[in-house]
Amino acid sequence: MLLNDLLLEFEFNCQARKLSPRTVGNYKKQIQYLLNFLEQEYDVTVLEKTEPAMIKKFLVTMSNLGRKPSYVNDLLKAFKCFFKYAVEEEYTATLLTAKIRNVKEPKTIIHTFTNDEISKMIQYYHKRDFLSVRNKAILCTFFDTGIRLSELTGLKEQQIKDDYIIIHGKGEKERVVPKSPFLAKMLFKYFSVRKSYFAYRAIPYNVFLSKNGKPLSAELIERVIKKAGAYAKVNQEVRVSPHTARHTYAQMQLKNGCDLYTLSRLLGHENVSITQRYLEGLKDSEVLAAGVKTSPLMNL
Repeated sequence: MLLNDLLLEFEFNCQARKLSPRTVGNYKKQIQYLLNFLEQEYDVTVLEKTEPAMIKKFLVTMSNLGRKPSYVNDLLKAFKCFFKYAVEEEYTATLLTAKIRNVKEPKTIIHTFTNDEISKMIQYYHKRDFLSVRNKAILCTFFDTGIRLSELTGLKEQQIKDDYIIIHGKGEKERVVPKSPFLAKMLFKYFSVRKSYFAYRAIPYNVFLSKNGKPLSAELIERVIKKAGAYAKVNQEVRVSPHTARHTYAQMQLKNGCDLYTLSRLLGHENVSITQRYLEGLKDSEVLAAGVKTSPLMNL
């Protein structure tokens, strides 16, 4: 079977599984890199002539070009999905990536926002106009729920409940996160201002809207958080982004005594091993402080 035909079929299958357009696009791009390499280096364009050693050679080539281990492992993840699909559809009986292991990644400490930086970022949007109230509500939603950027852009009114928020995550998986009184207050103010601002216009059911009543783009939301970060003079080691707000949420939950399994569900991770990396960024003093809070005897 032609590899390019298999890629088209795999792409359609990903779309049918309701994977996000971004995920499908990344898979297609990453797999196409491999297919181009196989054709150029080995003159291989069909599945039947593809060998594990060829895939390994491509990954080694990427490493030699200076690509980070995390990048190489992302490529391998896409290849594993691709060739697993080929086995499931019985185009081959051999899983070509079965014995190809991930590249060892160095442990990296996740740098997050401090409490002071979070307070200053939220304070930046202190005015009472629609855009200021909206932007402040966006920041509070990031820090209070650990929501992903893509999840926030698609957040609908019906997902906001009295005490919790229903989040539609990756692969259409649904999870619930608590809504604190602080966030509830901010969202109440935002909805009140939004209602007045769009009093005579029909608007979509998205929670956060542009001044023209359109759903917000990811780029605009990223600018909202970057402006607040510049005002707060965030440490240069910290990447000012929605994803860092998610990291911050995770680490603060751990510091406050949240167990790893509960946090994994709140974040919408497939397994707890993904969540575990947030532990590596905690200082010994923070681990000790959290341990005191959850001491069995102190909580009798």
